[in-house]
Amino acid sequence: MASLDQYSGLILSCVLALLSCTVIGRPATFLQDFRITWADSHIRQLDGGRAIQLVLDQSSGCGFASKYQYLFGRVSMKIKLVPGDSAGTVTAFYMNSDTDTVRDELDFEFLGNRSGQPYTVQTNVYAHGKGDREQRINLWFDPAAEFHTYSILWNHHHVVFYVDEVPIRVYKNNEARGIPFPKFQPMGVYSTLWEADDWATRGGLEKIDWSKAPFYAYYKDFDIEGCPVPGPAYCASNPSNWWEGAAYQQLNPEEAKRYKWCG
Repeated sequence: MASLDQYSGLILSCVLALLSCTVIGRPATFLQDFRITWADSHIRQLDGGRAIQLVLDQSSGCGFASKYQYLFGRVSMKIKLVPGDSAGTVTAFYMNSDTDTVRDELDFEFLGNRSGQPYTVQTNVYAHGKGDREQRINLWFDPAAEFHTYSILWNHHHVVFYVDEVPIRVYKNNEARGIPFPKFQPMGVYSTLWEADDWATRGGLEKIDWSKAPFYAYYKDFDIEGCPVPGPAYCASNPSNWWEGAAYQQLNPEEAKRYKWCG
């Protein structure tokens, strides 16, 4: 028969396991991790701050940013994009070092469309100030009908952009070949909803229809796992960080299959 001490130890172990599961990968409320950077009147908190609505109208777009910068890790959000005639609008989710000419940046940009046309997602990577690495694909679903998960995995080996856990772009660390890779500068997490009808839809041929305004995008399940800066100096180089593990140093066979399918 188990003793009281054994039962107490078992209960304590269960509590600690539950707490660890709660801390790792927990979806945060908006104000836990983020702050509004542009047009606070155009960002509305929903469901007790567990979701937000971004608004674009003729007076302004809007944007928000993480309270901290991070060096390596994984960030993800669930986003429901602008529905209907969204031509000329851009919803962006990205990381940026805010260092001007030598900045590092990892971009998701969702380019609005005319009703009935596919949504295009553009990714881009800046490393040490060098960009011009745009790639575009058409999403294989309607991203305005419901929420979908968009994630960026960033470690010493590669940067991977995911849509619903499908890798749509991989930027490998090819420093050995003289190609810059973002690894020295911490980056914040940002998102904006704005008007860019000079280039966003069909190269600027399709203009925004303000009669359809206001335009709305929705966000929830904010998740940041990484090394905060300022923070422990050893964190970013710690090989025990889960995102540096062997399973995340390259795509697994199933991910490679999905990557080939979407490309």
